[in-house]
Amino acid sequence: MKVLFVITGLSTGGAEMMLIKVLEHLDRRRFQPYVISLSPLGELAPRISALGVSVRSVDMKGGLSDMAGFVSLLRMIKTIRPDVVHTWMYHADLLGGLAARLAGVKAIGWGIHNSNLDADKTKLSTRAIVRLCAFFSPWLPRLILSCSEQARLIHIEKGYAAEKMVVVPNGFDLMRFKPDNNARHSVRKELGLMQDVLLVGLIGRFDPQKNHAGFFRAAGYLLEKMPSVRFLLAGKNIASANSNLLQMAKDAGVLENCHFLGLRDDIPRLMAALDVLASSSDGEAFPNVLGEAMASGVPCAVTDAGDSAVIVGDVGRSVAVGDMRGLAVAMQELLCLSPEEKQSLSEKIRHRVLSHYEISQVVRDYEDFYIHLTQDNGPKCF
Repeated sequence: MKVLFVITGLSTGGAEMMLIKVLEHLDRRRFQPYVISLSPLGELAPRISALGVSVRSVDMKGGLSDMAGFVSLLRMIKTIRPDVVHTWMYHADLLGGLAARLAGVKAIGWGIHNSNLDADKTKLSTRAIVRLCAFFSPWLPRLILSCSEQARLIHIEKGYAAEKMVVVPNGFDLMRFKPDNNARHSVRKELGLMQDVLLVGLIGRFDPQKNHAGFFRAAGYLLEKMPSVRFLLAGKNIASANSNLLQMAKDAGVLENCHFLGLRDDIPRLMAALDVLASSSDGEAFPNVLGEAMASGVPCAVTDAGDSAVIVGDVGRSVAVGDMRGLAVAMQELLCLSPEEKQSLSEKIRHRVLSHYEISQVVRDYEDFYIHLTQDNGPKCF
């Protein structure tokens, strides 16, 4: 079966990384994948090519107004002649879905990887695309895959066809993300820290929804109780060159306790070095960093954004969105566990990922999704 993935772009992000994991674990005896990016190829394109997967770009620069790009997309789809088209993210859902339908493809599935559509956090153009997708959802896609239950509910509220929605969570590779004492030691050595220093991490790009300013406030509250804690931050634009980021940390009085590492390619190593992973987000769907930390045996203190509280369950701590003092308390509780309690909790955390979010099983659910797309008999419960 030929499966064509159409995605808005291939820069580093949660949805894009999940696409790579699907491609890595897809059963190639049954499925032949292709990838088309609407925007110019980003840094993840070489990783896809290295998997032996054809990846091409439409090189669209004008969004909905780029008719030449749309025609190019239509031609690519006709050339590939896929059995299934799975689109990822709003622009790809709309443009990829329309192009696939015009190319004669009936088995079209949309992909939703966002749950915050608040006006102050989402661009006007994106919200306009969402409204168009809601209008077309009753007839354009055969099924709509959401990576989280919260995202499913929010999009139904926005007018998406509820009867077409299915939920498949993100998945995680427990061989790649795992406890590693060597990583714990080497990261502290890299940062010039003593081996017994407690390290709290926030991994994610610099974006309003990630709420870095809120995290720094929570860090400030935590330092009042535990002044020796250090904070490791990594992700796109998380670097000393980002003056806005540094000012946020300075305003909260935590700059001297922070390490800004920028975009890294050793995230499994960084995760395994942490004592706690924090998520201060105002908006999420299914944050990959939580599953990655948990697979590494690291407890998470999170805001209840998207499915975050569901993901960490009873082996983490969750607080209301915006409650940074509560987030500080949650981090402190996890940091103050005894060594025996930490070890027991670490094992339970990793088992939760194995039971609910192991990548091989999640990709089997994706494969079931593609099979159901070819069957014109409505949604299925996977």
